[in-house]
Amino acid sequence: MERYFSIEMPGVLFLRNVLLFSLAALAPVLVLYVLLAPSFASALAAGGPALGRFLRQVVTNGLPVVFVVNYVSFFLYALTQRPAGRHRDSAVFLLLDLAIRVVLFLGLHALIYVFSADWFGSFGGSRATALSVVAPTLARSAFYENISGVYLYATMVSALPLYVSAIKQSPSLRPLVGLFPQKSGVAVLALLTLLLAVVSLTLVAELIAHLQG
Repeated sequence: MERYFSIEMPGVLFLRNVLLFSLAALAPVLVLYVLLAPSFASALAAGGPALGRFLRQVVTNGLPVVFVVNYVSFFLYALTQRPAGRHRDSAVFLLLDLAIRVVLFLGLHALIYVFSADWFGSFGGSRATALSVVAPTLARSAFYENISGVYLYATMVSALPLYVSAIKQSPSLRPLVGLFPQKSGVAVLALLTLLLAVVSLTLVAELIAHLQG
């Protein structure tokens, strides 16, 4: 993974790799989402306006969100690979990623929903309506109940390398790693951190939705 994401590589190459990884992560979960809804799949197969709206949603909402969130995580991953970055406890990168991930996922959806209301007339063309549905929508995304769930899980492709790298290098997390048998500690903690990221987003979105209500 380090060969694809390094602080020393040209910026354009870094961006290209993030885009390719984002597309590779988005495609399978998007296909799965469509296949799990047979009526939705048949509507898309028929083409027409439904397919056009679906593709527009993926291109203007899904891909930008997945790309930006993945970019931040891959950038943090690249920082964990720098010798200079290893003088600080790498657990800080986990905390940074968790916080930035939640803020970006919510903030980008809100921004894109507002633009969609302006540009495409989505949400009845109302910015207020667009903003009001962001939190309730994202609160259910972890359960794969809407297409935002596709975007949520597509961003996990960038989280796992970062979490594994940071946990391996963190002195403060070493005792937790040692609680698990053999070499499974790093992988288990990385997966638990992934779960924490999903739960954190869900709880924040639920809180915002509750305050709105």
